Amino acid sequence: MKNFSLGLIVNTYRNPRALDKVLAAIHGGTELPHEVILAEDDEDAATAAVAADWRDRLGCPLVHCSQADKGYRRSRILNLAIARATSDYLVFIDGDCIPGKRFVADHKGLAREGCFVQGRRTFLDEKSVPAFLDGRASARKLFWTGKISGRFKAIRLPVPKIKRNRELHGVLGCNLGLWREDLLAVNGYDESFEGWGAEDSDLAARLYHLGRDRLLVHGRAVLLHLNHPFLPRDDYAANKARLQQTLDSGRIRCEHGVDAHR
Repeated sequence: MKNFSLGLIVNTYRNPRALDKVLAAIHGGTELPHEVILAEDDEDAATAAVAADWRDRLGCPLVHCSQADKGYRRSRILNLAIARATSDYLVFIDGDCIPGKRFVADHKGLAREGCFVQGRRTFLDEKSVPAFLDGRASARKLFWTGKISGRFKAIRLPVPKIKRNRELHGVLGCNLGLWREDLLAVNGYDESFEGWGAEDSDLAARLYHLGRDRLLVHGRAVLLHLNHPFLPRDDYAANKARLQQTLDSGRIRCEHGVDAHR
């Protein structure tokens, strides 16, 4: 597909200062997306204020989806966002991940029919996050002072390194680009996954069963993750068991997915 629209879905939870930085980076990019959809797993007044502040000046439509905080229900809020999206191609990022200036343009150049794209992240040391959010230290300064780990992933290469495969290792729901019609074909995220873990791998597995490949990309679509304490992982074992059921069954569509919100 030569001409297609690209939307960004930004998953966020109680981190309005980081979200403000994310939206500022999107606004300052070399190319704006067709739309930005905030997928908030909460109904936080400060987050709503950030969304309202950017709505008229972002330069593209901004939609804010939210839901009551009843624990970690990331799959459900992402499905709500997918249901609201109008773009042909959707790129998912987290609300604590700062996209590089060419992020949107890079994803448009990476998109291929029959595939989804998995970009990488670089990581800002948790102790340095306040200085970055306050504007006391730039990403460039933090890069050169060694406060960013995985720094090779922060470099935009002249030619990207792309590996085509159907592996689950390295699947992340952030810096992930997919065709909307493929997401609808597999019924989006499986809302049976509650609590942290494995919901992205389950989505990838069903896309593989659909016949899609993954393009694992280095050197394009640079993204800076602002490190934070680990989330509770009490449900991880149960989610891994659900993932194994998907792998064993070869299923393509999940039962509790985006169709419930369309």
